[in-house]
Amino acid sequence: MTPRELPRDGTAFYGTQAVEGPSWTQGEMYLFRHMGSHSATKFYVCPGCNQNIPPGVAHIVAWPRDTGRGAEDRRHWHRHCWDRR
Repeated sequence: MTPRELPRDGTAFYGTQAVEGPSWTQGEMYLFRHMGSHSATKFYVCPGCNQNIPPGVAHIVAWPRDTGRGAEDRRHWHRHCWDRR
């Protein structure tokens, strides 16, 4: 890895935390971070409630830590949906 490359799993971003994922993952560890309202520039669909997260709304971005394609598997969650996961 060259000095300017970031890890593909996204762990180099400030504030990334490892926690247990949603209940359907049977305890798999997920990485997550807060996405500020200024960074939210697109519509996303929350996997917790299947509702839109419009641009300009702060939310959570999460992805499996050890399986899948790392940060390429990230999903955008409403904060309250992530807290209920």
